[in-house]
Amino acid sequence: MTAYSLGSLLYEGKAKRVFATDQPDLVAVEYKDDATAFNALKKAQLAGKGELNCQISSRLFELLEREGIPTHYLSLQQPNWMLVRPVQIVPVEVVVRNTAFGSLCKQMPIEPGTPLDPPLLDLYYKDDAFGDPLLTDARLQRLGLLTPEQRRELERLAMAVNDCLLRFFADIGLQLVDFKIELGFSADGALVVADEISPDTCRLWDQQVSDASDRILDKDRFRQDLGGVVEAYGEVLKRVQAACPPPRSGK
Repeated sequence: MTAYSLGSLLYEGKAKRVFATDQPDLVAVEYKDDATAFNALKKAQLAGKGELNCQISSRLFELLEREGIPTHYLSLQQPNWMLVRPVQIVPVEVVVRNTAFGSLCKQMPIEPGTPLDPPLLDLYYKDDAFGDPLLTDARLQRLGLLTPEQRRELERLAMAVNDCLLRFFADIGLQLVDFKIELGFSADGALVVADEISPDTCRLWDQQVSDASDRILDKDRFRQDLGGVVEAYGEVLKRVQAACPPPRSGK
């Protein structure tokens, strides 16, 4: 049981609120029902979305932990709240692509659905004001966001996450097309996976469905006005629950 008192709001993003607690090594994260796309130009409230993403993320963070991949996650507190370690987020969004789709096919002469072997790893500067631009080596060095050693560790962790999630999702009948993650430095200076891992951040297709729209079980349903967003996220949670033990409880 984790006893704590909720403190001030530290940060509010598109999908989560982060609160301090009376314990310096403990932060509380609330998952919101807000849905956004295209740098928040498109917005909606989807009842139950926050709880679904929190429940999925908690189990996937524990999955990564069992594979030896460090994360900021500590425990599930309430259906849409989790407890995490405080981290200093690196303002670099890491995207790993196993199948060509979405923005990649608008930027490169490559057909949607083309398998990418080895997976393609891209880094983006996380700043909405600049449109989250792609980072070249020279730009990353210019910004001084990571040392060469830290960048190698970031990319190693990202590929380890991909290997783990690819296998896991395939076992529950889902194709992991691509995903984005954020990483941060913990108090001891270790680089860990942070933020969330959910249908908001992973592009997931049902392997048993051939229709290009019906197979989508991720945020693309919202981006493309396909409807059934909460139902799709619920299907992902149902499969994840069947394959994972219940998450640790902070109650």
